[in-house]
Amino acid sequence: MNMKTILRLLSMLLIFLSIPLALSLGVAFVYGEPFLNILAFLIPIGIAAAFFLFVRFGFGQKGIPNFSPKSGFLFVCLAWISASLLGCIPFMVAGVIPDFTRAYFETMGGFTTTGASVIADVAGIPHSLLFWRSMTHWIGGMGIVVLTVAVFPLLGFGGLHLMEAEAPGPTVNKLSPKIAKSAKILWMVYLGFTSALAGLLLLGGLDPFDALTRAMVTVATGGCSAGNADTSYASGYVQVVLMVFMLLGGMNFPLHYKMLTGKFGALARDSEWRLYLSIFIVVTLLIAFDLHRAGLSAGLGDSLLQAGFHVSSLLSTTGFYTSDFSAWGSFSQILLLLLLFVGGCAGSTGGGIKVIRILTMFKMAITEMKYLVYPRGMFGVFVNGQYLKKNIVYNCAALVFLYFVVFVAVAVIVASGGYDIVTSLSASLAFLSNTGVGFGMAGPFHNFDFLPPYIMWTLDFAMLIGRLEVYTFLVIFTPAFWKR
Repeated sequence: MNMKTILRLLSMLLIFLSIPLALSLGVAFVYGEPFLNILAFLIPIGIAAAFFLFVRFGFGQKGIPNFSPKSGFLFVCLAWISASLLGCIPFMVAGVIPDFTRAYFETMGGFTTTGASVIADVAGIPHSLLFWRSMTHWIGGMGIVVLTVAVFPLLGFGGLHLMEAEAPGPTVNKLSPKIAKSAKILWMVYLGFTSALAGLLLLGGLDPFDALTRAMVTVATGGCSAGNADTSYASGYVQVVLMVFMLLGGMNFPLHYKMLTGKFGALARDSEWRLYLSIFIVVTLLIAFDLHRAGLSAGLGDSLLQAGFHVSSLLSTTGFYTSDFSAWGSFSQILLLLLLFVGGCAGSTGGGIKVIRILTMFKMAITEMKYLVYPRGMFGVFVNGQYLKKNIVYNCAALVFLYFVVFVAVAVIVASGGYDIVTSLSASLAFLSNTGVGFGMAGPFHNFDFLPPYIMWTLDFAMLIGRLEVYTFLVIFTPAFWKR
């Protein structure tokens, strides 16, 4: 374990976070906000600079080449924790969220793209804090660590360890022989989608600030809102645009790159994408039928729009909503709840178990049943025409098992606060899947300010575990991790 290198990387990460903090400071100047709001961003920028100088002169300037996988895991966990510690300062200093526990909860919800909030009057927040709130989602969407690797390619082979520790899929899809170049390509695609969505929202009548902030949180599948009514005010055009980009946000980003470079055949060959799109279409049609049958929509077209918007929102783990879907029929609610388990594709900004793992587990089950019929047969699990080694399949199975263990444990802790079973289970799943919205008291048009501190800290860990894919966080608590 190389703590000196970890500290150096953390200091560089916090310095890089000073850039979006400085941009938020600029927003405060543009809108003529009071000095307290300006101070709210100057203080974390100063802290980041002081920590950077302390580490640089205290531990030397040259990097240490020995950066093991264990160091990568520890750095990734500390990156999200330290970023949230620095990022919650503006909320506290500006007086928007004076309490540290709640400010940290809000910020962790941003960097993990969960979008859960403790703020009741979102529309009353100063523009600079709204911008910073959206920026935490945007940065966390592609991953702070990937950003670090893209901007600071000093890790050598160690950069791959970081990508493997933070990557949301079973394997890391390298676009380029050099991991830093791959990260830069991903961020170029990410920035391009954000710009395109902001432009389309401007055409839909949104003002520039709202268009930009909403584009940032949509592409990041974050889901925080710049207003109290979320997207309920949006036109049909805006809802369709958001629906499309939520689906794109939950799609494999290396696949985006292949598509943008003219390799459209990759879409047809990718079994995860086909299943992801099939889930969206089938569930949308089923819920639209249920809404139309129950008379909960203005017509068939409205049923399809409502169903498609909310299915894309929960499948991609964005968490936007235009109506209270917890008041829909049980059939629709069950389908939406199941979407929280599935989540987006591997290599996306979405959370959840991931479509690729659902597909792998299904094929593994089929293979095991074949062995029951033909004990001496030779069978394997194939995804996209490629044979998956048993260690990868077992890795997926173990991760899914741990996912459910954490889900149950968090639900039990939430229930200990006296909340009903629907609220407890859906809150656990909403935070573990990084969706930020569920059912009951965790449903749409609710915030989480009612939770006691110990449950908030539990959900902080659930958000982090969900974002870092269970293994990355839990492995640091095993005795073997700390052995030499």
